[in-house]
Amino acid sequence: MMFQRPPAPTPLNKPLGTIPLLFAMRRNPLGTWTRAHYEEMILYGESVIGEVCVVNDPAGIRHMLIDNAANYHKDDLQQRLLGTGLAGGLLLAEDDMWRRQRRLLAPLFTPRAVAGCIPAMAQSAQWLVERWSRQRPQRVIDVACEFSRVTLDVLERTIFPQGLGRDPSQFIHAVTNYFETVGRVDPLDLLRLPEWLPRLGRSRAKPALQFFGEAVQAMIDKQRAALATGATQRDQFDLLSALLCAADPETGASLSEEEISANILTFIGAGHETTANALTWTIYLLGTHPQWRSRAEAEADALLAHSDELSPEEAPVMRAVLEESLRLYPPAATLTRDAIAADVICGQRIQAGTRMVVSPWLVQRHKKLWTDADLFDPSRFLPGAREKIDRFAFLPFGAGPRICIGMGFALQEAVILLAHILQAFRLDPLPGHRPQPMQRVTLRPEGGMPMVLSLRPKKARP
Repeated sequence: MMFQRPPAPTPLNKPLGTIPLLFAMRRNPLGTWTRAHYEEMILYGESVIGEVCVVNDPAGIRHMLIDNAANYHKDDLQQRLLGTGLAGGLLLAEDDMWRRQRRLLAPLFTPRAVAGCIPAMAQSAQWLVERWSRQRPQRVIDVACEFSRVTLDVLERTIFPQGLGRDPSQFIHAVTNYFETVGRVDPLDLLRLPEWLPRLGRSRAKPALQFFGEAVQAMIDKQRAALATGATQRDQFDLLSALLCAADPETGASLSEEEISANILTFIGAGHETTANALTWTIYLLGTHPQWRSRAEAEADALLAHSDELSPEEAPVMRAVLEESLRLYPPAATLTRDAIAADVICGQRIQAGTRMVVSPWLVQRHKKLWTDADLFDPSRFLPGAREKIDRFAFLPFGAGPRICIGMGFALQEAVILLAHILQAFRLDPLPGHRPQPMQRVTLRPEGGMPMVLSLRPKKARP
């Protein structure tokens, strides 16, 4: 079992036909890529959804996401898939709406603001350690579910300090339902058929959306009442207060109810889901590579012997392990844009209306960009090596102006949680279980991640 190749769908020898492609996209988009997608820098051609260009060349990705970013907007497929619930929020907003929201939210995620969250993150990590310490030895736990719970706890202690107002398990269930239903690509959306035709996934997502609507509205009402009575400070730097008190510096206009709700839901859903998935894959990979687990454990032991709080810069081994996990299993496996006007990328002419695809899953496993691209090797990201990686060959949080606003928060959170877990426990893969990555907006293990939990011997602090 040790040193095995991390699980991934086998690349196809040739593209699928129209009908098989539609079904494969709904089942798991990762299974539609061919060998050429992992070996060629740019692939351009016709497909069931029109002209498509897959860009793997880092120079071409830079051109799309930075140099000529104004020419490439979020495509209508993303809007169709995620618009129910997230429309109006930072994730899907464009142009002036996006810039206004980005300016508003950016102060919450500066390095200084993130550093202020470290004590709360450490408290969540200690809470998880205490929770797991009560489990019987050799118990099988679903770490995917456990990490969803603890990352939600981090959000409650940091950007939602007034609390979520619901049982965390209800949020986890609703988020899972949302991504499993809305996240399935419907053939009707791929074919760009009219919105009035019913989509099965959206129908099944209604209970989750109803729960989110009620829960978010209750949070908004509670916070507005607290602000009105002075029970909380109007300049308090929590996400909800910032959204409710926001005013455009030019017009004085406030955010709409739709914008506020969509951003709250974005940070509750994607804000904890991506970190939970990153930790899930990291713990699994360490369980199959004991030499790297030992190195990470030694670093965690040394750092936590002095303080329960640490930063990614202090933990080069754990950061490298996390980043290699993010390379193999990027939270957002595919970024798509539509070309507004004709363009040229790395010599390839692009017609207006072309669907542009930048897939971190492909780029970060590309044979021409990485040595032994399919293997787990955190040494790529250790100091002295990581500086040689092209900025646009490693895209777990995107790149350019629309890079994930919570990137620093997520990495800080993941390092603290990982350190506390490694200091206290060993997690080994369940014999006979080989997880498969499943793309449902985010990249999650199909059926969860059962692992065997064991206590590590306690070490006295100096």
